[in-house]
Amino acid sequence: MKNGRIAIPSNGEGGLSGTRAGHFGHCDVFTFVDVKDGKIETVSTVANQEHAQGGCMVPVNLLAEHRVNALIVGGIGMRPLMGFRQVGIDVYHDDQRPNIEPVVMDLIAGKLTQIRNDQVCGGGGGGAQ
Repeated sequence: MKNGRIAIPSNGEGGLSGTRAGHFGHCDVFTFVDVKDGKIETVSTVANQEHAQGGCMVPVNLLAEHRVNALIVGGIGMRPLMGFRQVGIDVYHDDQRPNIEPVVMDLIAGKLTQIRNDQVCGGGGGGAQ
């Protein structure tokens, strides 16, 4: 990925030196990494929103509003994955490393793969939460 905005669900304060949250929908913040010409240009964070009302589409809409192009997750359910695809956000998978900066660098270098339908999580979905 040479240009665009990458979002990473993050614990605590987030940022490049932070760690990724295990479940994207319940993260504390999203870390945004703006990439230009294959280099990190700026890093910012935005607080996650409660998703009692809109369910798992709340983070989808939040990231779409912030013009995100790519999302890196350790796991995601089918409904939000479909939502991200509908708004044009590519979802990449890495569940090996908790640190944010290495996975961002791998995405920029083209080393991460987009998540497949058979890699989605089964839990947390449904409306009765």
